[in-house]
Amino acid sequence: MEQTYIMIKPDGVQRGLVGEIISRFERRGFKLAAMKLVSPGQAHLEEHYADLKEKSFFPGLIKYMTSGPVCAMVWEGKDAVKTGRVMLGATNPLASSPGTIRGDYAIDVGRNICHGSDSVESAKKEIALWFGQESVLQYTKSVDAWVYE
Repeated sequence: MEQTYIMIKPDGVQRGLVGEIISRFERRGFKLAAMKLVSPGQAHLEEHYADLKEKSFFPGLIKYMTSGPVCAMVWEGKDAVKTGRVMLGATNPLASSPGTIRGDYAIDVGRNICHGSDSVESAKKEIALWFGQESVLQYTKSVDAWVYE
């Protein structure tokens, strides 16, 4: 099974959407392998968003992401990275379909509720950065036989 990193950003936490977002992933059949509520520091977020460092919006992104707590999670399941991105919707919420998290709860790209890994390689890097492998649980859900063939 594949793992992905999903983070509910400060706007999602402040708006009380943590439970709703967790519920969507659980109802889809994914397994929660790790979760924590954290207020990350500037250096941690600069490492997480290092690929965006040269973008003009980078300083504002870091300021916003340090403005409140985030909910960091690891979800596990078949094609978790790709499916997680579909569930989140397009980065620009106005281009997100209804039924996606961003399509249902966001309007502005700068307040788009969640971050999701964009590849298996990114997921591994992000999970290691936010959790380390020792914090990610390995267990079997009894309902897996009802989710997977």
